[in-house]
Amino acid sequence: MPELVIVPHTHWDREWYLPFQRFRLQLVALLDELLDRMERDPRHRFTLDGQLAAVDDYLEVRPEARERVVALVKAGRLAIGPWDILMDEFLCSGEQIVRNLERGIRRSGELGGTMPVGYLPDMFGHIAQMPQILRGAGLDHACVFRGVPSAVTTDTFAWTAPDGTAVRTRYLPAGGYGNAAGLLADRGAVAERMRELVGRMGIWALPDGGPLLGMYGSDHTAPEADAPDLLAAAGEATGTSTRLATLAAFFAELPTTTDGLPAVHGELRSHARANILPGVNSVRPHLKQAMSRAERAVERYAEPMAALYGDGGEQRFLDMAWQRLIAVSCHDSVTGCGCDETAQQVGARMAEAEQLGQAVCDLIGTRRAADVPQDALLVFNPSPWRRTGVVFAETDRPGVEVLADDAGVPAEVALTRVHGTELYGRHITGWTLSDDDATLTFEVARHPSGAFDVAEVKEALGADGTDWRRRTLRVRILTAPGERVPVWADVPPLGYAAVRPPAPGTAPLPPHDVRADGRVLDNGLVRVEVLGDGTFSLTGADGTTAAGLGALVDGGDLGDTYNYAPPAADVLVTEPESVRVTRTAASALRAALEIERRYSWPASGDFAVDGRSPRTEPVTVTMRVELRAAEPYARIAVEFDNRCDDHRLRLHLPLPQRTGSSFAEGQFAVVERGLTAEGGGGEHPLATFPAAGLVAAGGLAVLLEEYSEYELVDGGRELALTLLRSVGQLSRNRHVHRDEPAGPQLPTPEAQSRGRRSVMLALLPYGGSWPTGADAVLRAAEEYRHGLFAVPGRAEPSAPLPDEVRGPAVGGSGVVLTSVRERDGWTEVRVVAEGGEATEALVEGGFTRARRADLLGRPGEALAVTEGAVRLALRPWEIATLQLGR
Repeated sequence: MPELVIVPHTHWDREWYLPFQRFRLQLVALLDELLDRMERDPRHRFTLDGQLAAVDDYLEVRPEARERVVALVKAGRLAIGPWDILMDEFLCSGEQIVRNLERGIRRSGELGGTMPVGYLPDMFGHIAQMPQILRGAGLDHACVFRGVPSAVTTDTFAWTAPDGTAVRTRYLPAGGYGNAAGLLADRGAVAERMRELVGRMGIWALPDGGPLLGMYGSDHTAPEADAPDLLAAAGEATGTSTRLATLAAFFAELPTTTDGLPAVHGELRSHARANILPGVNSVRPHLKQAMSRAERAVERYAEPMAALYGDGGEQRFLDMAWQRLIAVSCHDSVTGCGCDETAQQVGARMAEAEQLGQAVCDLIGTRRAADVPQDALLVFNPSPWRRTGVVFAETDRPGVEVLADDAGVPAEVALTRVHGTELYGRHITGWTLSDDDATLTFEVARHPSGAFDVAEVKEALGADGTDWRRRTLRVRILTAPGERVPVWADVPPLGYAAVRPPAPGTAPLPPHDVRADGRVLDNGLVRVEVLGDGTFSLTGADGTTAAGLGALVDGGDLGDTYNYAPPAADVLVTEPESVRVTRTAASALRAALEIERRYSWPASGDFAVDGRSPRTEPVTVTMRVELRAAEPYARIAVEFDNRCDDHRLRLHLPLPQRTGSSFAEGQFAVVERGLTAEGGGGEHPLATFPAAGLVAAGGLAVLLEEYSEYELVDGGRELALTLLRSVGQLSRNRHVHRDEPAGPQLPTPEAQSRGRRSVMLALLPYGGSWPTGADAVLRAAEEYRHGLFAVPGRAEPSAPLPDEVRGPAVGGSGVVLTSVRERDGWTEVRVVAEGGEATEALVEGGFTRARRADLLGRPGEALAVTEGAVRLALRPWEIATLQLGR
């Protein structure tokens, strides 16, 4: 009979059906008791869920317990790390997953040691590149539960990433991370339950695969105080060799090789063995949108700007931003499947992370714009190649706008509104005083011009010998009307350049300028024609055409935050009651059409009849279709006020050609998916999938700004993108698509997501079948998602435009940049070969030294530098980290 290793542990949901601080109160009580017990009885072992956040949360309340924790970790009795937090792998970036692991390993190392296991016990499926990430951080083992396909029939397999990197993976069958949770629940039946556990786990064991693994624990639980005695007695009664161990100790005795193991390739998103709860990808969409914004602000703007153009003082802001980002990536946080209080706190932390990133950009941008004229912009390029494109400037146009015209104002009150040269948010450029009608007129402008001294105004008011304070005036404030105008910019890679809006009528036409004619927009790269029903066609330069784009389908959803549930008597609203199309912008740089459609949507679900309410709400959906010069895609913005409950709204996009596959970019990879999903584990297998950067299918690529959910429908003829899923329960005990509850049945009225909803995306037609043209699609997705970043100038308007400044350039077919940061005096760059083929990355920037590093930044082999550039061969889907110096 194989040995049985029992791993006492807890799965700690940091925040879920209770908000963080209420769960932390339970955590502190649990760990207080556990530490006392472990110090009294040296036989106890405990694994703290693979996430260091639980330790930090505890020590923030009990800082005096730090050395007790360290002693137990060093003794090998308490296992902590390697993650900072157990994230949802599909709702955060690949870069954030790396930083999560980096932070967890560093912090757990500071507290005595890291559990060297990629423990992933409760994520709702697993990303394709996780084996490469774990190996890149020096971890030889993974341990998973959800998402494992039916092809896996043993408790050990070789999980293989798209680049071929494999990691030895332990599957937790027959109960997951709680397969032995009830082992000691009935003290009179421990031996019987031990026999049952050994039998249940034994059928999954490989021959000579080592001991059986019993995970003794569950959500927010601690082991029994006399667990060592009870288990020893049961082991003796059953003849089972039994011992307590940490998860780290269990894996330390296993081989690391994957030779001879059954192989599983790519992402783990099967419903066959357990629920993967795919509806979390579309519920509370404001959280997904906020996460995307915050990640972009920190990863692709603030951190690269700080690394290349900062002075080091920004690092603490970046550290705080990363801490908040990682914290909200938790699998019960960004997913939105918690209570409303949890979602509120998660949203606030996301906003803080974004604000910290913006603060760094403001700091560096303002500093670098000091030599740029006030009537110009300093434009940063976040991409590693030279870019041209449109930015927007606030300028004055001819004419006069009255900001204020108030009579009977005491002079003392009027002048207290003046702060230096500032008045009403603008700067005083001139003033007049009319004694005839006691009118004081200020002329103000966007920028200061010349000297202004309020003492001169006071002197004029008192020129007749009266006390100026006692005068009553009519006060007028005049300015030139402002407008937001598009400006053409040409910016070097990861660098910046100054641009000045041209005088009206003097700007030369940019390449592929935009022409608007009625309901047609065309820039020579893509052509849009809006039809009378509000849908539109899109044609690329090679003739690839998608027609009927933009239809909206609103249907019922009687599900919960975990799973979509269509009513048996569903009512689908597909046709608008009215359509209006207007042109809202028309210039050589930018033109747009606005499509306004009015609908009547059922006001709510009707649970009594398993249908939708007969009462309806009027809803107006505004869709803006925009072309910009030289962009091969159409920008789409959808906005509406959600006034209804219990429904799902999807945007339908007919494809240029029917297809059986979609290709979605997510975390360091583009993953191919089919028209169906594997079922069998108590959950209806919906073929709705997550995507982060783009989805490509049948000749149409959807470029995304936020984490999204999509599905190929109508036999692969259309792509449906979920814009909103409104539900009112955390979990429902009875669910048409799930056999059992996913959590407590608690009301979540804020998960109905009432109020304004806006979605931004772009549509790009491409010829051929993927991966043909993948490099162009990836480049378009990069440029759309990471727009040029403009900062107003601060110098005198007469100052000349400064020279452009160039940063590092990264080239190579299918090579995607994911990170630029400063580390120990090196510029660290991370790239991924996402084109699906072997390629070569070329990194230029006047470097004199270069080396490879692992994902944690530990240095590796030196690389040759030729004329300031580094060439690096990459296998398909390889993640590579380079450290570069001058």
